[in-house]
Amino acid sequence: MNVDPWILVFSLATVVVTLYMGFRSAGKSKTASDFFVAGRSVSVGWNSAAISGEYLSAASFMGIAGMVMSSGYDALWYPVCYACGYLFLLLFIAGPLRRFGAYTIPDFAEGRFDSPLFRKIAVIFVLFIGFFYTMPQMKGAGTTLAYIFPGLPYWVGVVVVGAVITFNVALGGMKGITLIQAMQYWMKMFAISVPIFVLMAVYGSYGSNLGANTTAKEAAPIVQTVERKPLTEKAPADKSWIAPFGPLTTKAVKNAAEALPQEQRADFLAKYQKPYSLLYTYSLIIALVCGTAGLPHILVRFYTNPDGVAAKRTTMWVMILIGVFYVFPPVFGVIGRNLLPELYAGAGAKGTDKIVLELPVLLRAKYGTLGSILSGITCAGAFAAFMSTFSGLLVSMTGALAHDVYGRILKPNSTPGQRLNMFKLCAVIVGTVAVLLGCFVEPLEINFMVGQAFAIAAASYFPLLFVSVWWRDMTMKGAATGMFTGGLLALLSAAMVNVSTLALDKGPMGKLFAGFAPLNQFWAAHPLLRILCEQPAIWAVPLAIILMIVVSKATKKTVPADSRRKMLVLHAPESLGLKQEYIQEQEMPGIDA
Repeated sequence: MNVDPWILVFSLATVVVTLYMGFRSAGKSKTASDFFVAGRSVSVGWNSAAISGEYLSAASFMGIAGMVMSSGYDALWYPVCYACGYLFLLLFIAGPLRRFGAYTIPDFAEGRFDSPLFRKIAVIFVLFIGFFYTMPQMKGAGTTLAYIFPGLPYWVGVVVVGAVITFNVALGGMKGITLIQAMQYWMKMFAISVPIFVLMAVYGSYGSNLGANTTAKEAAPIVQTVERKPLTEKAPADKSWIAPFGPLTTKAVKNAAEALPQEQRADFLAKYQKPYSLLYTYSLIIALVCGTAGLPHILVRFYTNPDGVAAKRTTMWVMILIGVFYVFPPVFGVIGRNLLPELYAGAGAKGTDKIVLELPVLLRAKYGTLGSILSGITCAGAFAAFMSTFSGLLVSMTGALAHDVYGRILKPNSTPGQRLNMFKLCAVIVGTVAVLLGCFVEPLEINFMVGQAFAIAAASYFPLLFVSVWWRDMTMKGAATGMFTGGLLALLSAAMVNVSTLALDKGPMGKLFAGFAPLNQFWAAHPLLRILCEQPAIWAVPLAIILMIVVSKATKKTVPADSRRKMLVLHAPESLGLKQEYIQEQEMPGIDA
């Protein structure tokens, strides 16, 4: 096993620093409030860096670069819509959500409608979204460790990283990971920016490398100076790569066409490719923008701010921080297409998803150790990416189980000490399940899975929060019907496409999911249904909102009696003194073990 010592050193340093800060923070986490909402004392600066660190996942650090390389301009919808989602949060959700005062989103769901039943439904979707979103993080972990240790099985990386993060979360809860995630944001920014500046200084600017993908007629003179290797057979052609509807949004239609007889394919593509690709693009935009405003592990962080004003300021700074970060991954993808086209031939952990890790290594041939150091820095950034997001997801899901299921449903009279012990136990259980799920998804693309997780969040939590924050006549039955129907249908649709894709894998996953192979014949006969199932936000989000409105109108007699007062609490300025804390446990002194 040939391991680059510099890559190993930087990667180990990231893990050691993370563990050290976890131990250090564990000593400061004493109360239930510390574990669930970091004592509601996190400043705007720390919280904006921590939210950015948590949000910039393996999909942001590795997946976007890999998707730009494999799919071209199409993939730019991801970073643009990721950032736009925070505008929705800033304008409509962050401030009111914090003013309500709670520990978790299920707390808000029960408090807004006075319904313990609705808390149970909300907990289910925290777990659905959380587990769906942990899978791409685990894919990033397995890919990175397989790169650092050539020959190491993918699943070993998943298990090792999952164990480290689970241990850290169990130690310090929300308060423990806030400092870690804030530090990891700046680590990721350093790791993504420094190598790209060096690469552009050596191999040409972004514009020069992008220009190399134009046709000879369109090429500018400067393109002639850019080094470019011949594209492999599996690489998309230049014309397709820079087209508005490139390989990403046309993939579903092409997959369907390939299952048709040869003589029917050309007519099928001519008739359906453009409208279906446009439909896929719109659905993806809705999923990413609305999904950002509906991710439980991001939303719960606004409860760590002292008040609603701080929550809004935090959101504004998060938009700036992640906006600056997203400038860099597409540059990796563009340069990677010119310098490492052989990655197009790989799949899974050996494909374009590892372009961020591979590109700095090219500098080793020209500058020796510098290439290894830069590659080590990017590996450290990759570790920080999937570790920070997985930490946030683990805290969110663990909080839902320990606080909502155990503390509010199963044993409401439990002491804070018992809930803390349950938090640690649930962290281990959730971490173990997430690792097991992560072992199955090596054949799937990181950003592909992230887009589907966002679609589920967009069809479940986003309608709940947006409508219940701004419409006082919403009833519990209306909210539950819309959220449950939209979210569940989006989940089932995405899962059907994923298992049918896994059935086509030539490795062990193909054998495991072979029973779902006939689904691919169904997709071939119904390409429109495949697109609507692969990216379901375009129909699931409106369906959820319409159901909420229609059922609420039909059950208007059950509108909570104090609905007007709650709406006033959600929207009135804090200076009026109306703000309340729905959960008061943070005021309890110490741990009652």
